[in-house]
Amino acid sequence: MSEIIRTVVIRSIPLPRRTLRIFAGLEDMYRDMVEQLVSYAIENKVKSYIRLRALRYEKLRIQYPQLPSHYIYTSCRDASTRVRSFLKLKRKHRTEKERPEVRKISIWLDDHLWKFEGTTSVKIATHEGWIMVELLPHKQYWRYINNGWKVASEAMIRLDKRKRRIVVYLALKKEVEEYQPRDYLPIDVNENLVSALIDNNILFFETRFRDITLGYCYRRKRLQERYDKIYGPKSRRKRRIMKKIREKKKKNDLRWKLGNIIARTAKEKRLAIVMENLGKVPAESMTSRIKDRQLRHRIFQASFKGVQNAIEEKSRENGVPVLYVNPRNTSKICPLHSSKIVYHNGRVGICPIGGEKWNRDAVSVINLYLRARLGDVGNALSPVLPKVDGSPVPLGSTAAHDPTLISYDVWARWKTLDGKKSQTDFPVTIQVLSVTSQSLSKPPPPPRPPA
Repeated sequence: MSEIIRTVVIRSIPLPRRTLRIFAGLEDMYRDMVEQLVSYAIENKVKSYIRLRALRYEKLRIQYPQLPSHYIYTSCRDASTRVRSFLKLKRKHRTEKERPEVRKISIWLDDHLWKFEGTTSVKIATHEGWIMVELLPHKQYWRYINNGWKVASEAMIRLDKRKRRIVVYLALKKEVEEYQPRDYLPIDVNENLVSALIDNNILFFETRFRDITLGYCYRRKRLQERYDKIYGPKSRRKRRIMKKIREKKKKNDLRWKLGNIIARTAKEKRLAIVMENLGKVPAESMTSRIKDRQLRHRIFQASFKGVQNAIEEKSRENGVPVLYVNPRNTSKICPLHSSKIVYHNGRVGICPIGGEKWNRDAVSVINLYLRARLGDVGNALSPVLPKVDGSPVPLGSTAAHDPTLISYDVWARWKTLDGKKSQTDFPVTIQVLSVTSQSLSKPPPPPRPPA
């Protein structure tokens, strides 16, 4: 049994002027406390929340007697989090500043500072007493509530003075129990493809990360050249235009849709997801010997770890076990003969012993599957692989590596691999891939008829 936490952002209705002034005053006092605490923690090398609270509580209580005392607790926790994050960046030489700057403020609330009234309103403690705020819940919030998610005791609020409202960040919790898997579903993440081995079938999900990255790179470059020439390099108009670029939103949308499809498919088939253990920042090791600036930019923006994190989060939400294996040589070793595949300037290589032609992305998921099985994880047995006579052409139909490419335009409309949505079906023809000893001896079945 594991606990899953999700954050839901809900906006309030427009606030009356008096209420807005009260929250503005609360924000100013909270900001001042955080700035004082951050400066004190950096000067005295205090990183612990408990120690910081013990050292500064009395002074802040005298300075702000009108505030509820738990705002001092939450501001100490906020400041200690900022200091630890800054010192971590300082150790990695990723910042040149002497101390962190407090720019944006979100007010942290514990269980003594706010109450959830029903499902559409909250009460918040301020220096002027308790204030009721009506919320505007959205569809995603009701989906969580109706599926058994509980509201946690902590929350955050941020004041939106322009639209005269507050933004509430709610933490929702749910207990999920992982099931015992019957088999494994290996996933290999690449720049433009995500490979999956499902029911002895290899699927290539086209993600278009490369096209999105290069397209927005060229667009930003054109905008910078144009606005720098007219308004200068630090113009406000250019910054306003650059903020409208939606590259991050598009990539996040792709990650979560793909993670949802894979997690739901694994849950339906009672499979455990297997992925490569890439480390915390895999792009740094990948680009250590690359000098081409555009290729380095593409690798950093491909978000290999981001796709894996989305798949893992959706898997935890559905109770799907997730395993990580060693990624070393997964795309270089022939799974049939354990020999090194020879590649000639492409993604298709030849096994020097059996002569099979392997696609790099296809062989990687097969090797991930074998490593999970041979690692004695779960109840699955270790496979025995006989020799196979594959066709001499690349990705031949009688070899053990026929992938099916699924374009982005198709899978982005799905909810599971059945291709079913509310009103539209997308049939997919899949060829069987031989992975186990039983499936290697069977001929491929005929394609499924259209739905």
